[in-house]
Amino acid sequence: MENTDNDHRGSPVNTYLVGGAVRDKMLGLLVIDRDWVVVGSTPDDMRVAGYKSVGKDFPVFLHPQTHEEYALARKERKVGPGYHGFDFDTGASVTLEEDLSRRDLTINAMAMSDSDELVDPFNGQEDLKQRLLRHVSPAFVEDPVRVLRVARFMARLAPLGFKVADETMILMRSMVDNGEIGNLVAERVWQELEGALKASSPRAFIETLRACDALSIILPELDKLFGVPQPAQWHPEIDSGIHTLMVLDQATKLSDTVDVRLAALLHDLGKGVTPEAEWPSHRHHDVRGADIIEVVAARLRIPKRLRDLSVLTARYHLRVHEALNLKPATLVKLMQALDVIRKPERYEHFLLACEADSRGRLGLEDRPLPELAFLREAADVFRKVDSAAIAANTENKAEIPEALRLARITAIRQWRKLREEGQVT
Repeated sequence: MENTDNDHRGSPVNTYLVGGAVRDKMLGLLVIDRDWVVVGSTPDDMRVAGYKSVGKDFPVFLHPQTHEEYALARKERKVGPGYHGFDFDTGASVTLEEDLSRRDLTINAMAMSDSDELVDPFNGQEDLKQRLLRHVSPAFVEDPVRVLRVARFMARLAPLGFKVADETMILMRSMVDNGEIGNLVAERVWQELEGALKASSPRAFIETLRACDALSIILPELDKLFGVPQPAQWHPEIDSGIHTLMVLDQATKLSDTVDVRLAALLHDLGKGVTPEAEWPSHRHHDVRGADIIEVVAARLRIPKRLRDLSVLTARYHLRVHEALNLKPATLVKLMQALDVIRKPERYEHFLLACEADSRGRLGLEDRPLPELAFLREAADVFRKVDSAAIAANTENKAEIPEALRLARITAIRQWRKLREEGQVT
């Protein structure tokens, strides 16, 4: 619920609500986090007023009651490459307009006083009406993170009709051309990608990065998919990159978890390295893709849980398409590889990502997928085999794993026979 307490008692300065909170309030969206700018103060003033200092690069304080962030108004000057290449001036003489002028987009460069008076020196309100993401000033080019932020805002706001202003897209392309994008640190790339995957239209994040040529720098493994053909029999959309975006769309509909959406986004990376002589076929793209994801995850420092699901999805998604024809031994091998007993939630996320893959095809979005119910039932059969009883009845303990494997194969074979005879529904 939006916090409407604007009580700044104890602070001897002018305080303004800024940035995303103002933007979302004006768009009629739920305001979750509120940030404040303090004009005409010093760090000592804030501490005396009871605020707790938390800023590392510049003075930021937490309100003693609400714990919301209050930053001193600041100016910045570019002194080096990358996100950290700035000097800051947070003196008490810095004005609100000077603080707003350093922000990335006009819709984020508005402030609101305690009396709800709007301060809008860069016409952000008009750009909200026009549904435009427009840079505040030419200084936009000084911070490469802004390219990612614009793309992430598109992931959130594209469903509302927003687009990137032409002149802003030109600046973003210039930042790619001059090499500034190469200065992005891995953690920040992942932070923005994760934020986009949580948004309502993560596809727009990828499309925006492609439009300014940044995807080839940030995620070249994904960028390589565009223009790579697939067999029309299975992929009427033909293009591997378009298929990936369609899969991401389906994953967004099926799940709100980053786990499923990331696995869907990365599942076909192996097609980007298929020799052209083999096109449109992509033999072994599953194995190649799993290896590529390991590299991407290491570079971007993607959390292990997400990496593991993405690797498994790439490596085994073809098995889902073939599930109804897999031999019992192959099904058992698949269940073991996916660790369905200890990680049931991950198995369900795997199936959802594979469902997105199946539905992310032109004209095939609503086709029936009996393979999914089949694999869920097979996992239940696999889990119900009494491993403790088998271990107790096996004299040579070294033979327990094989005895358990054979028991599971037998159980699945029997279940499958009953299923085919209509005795299991």
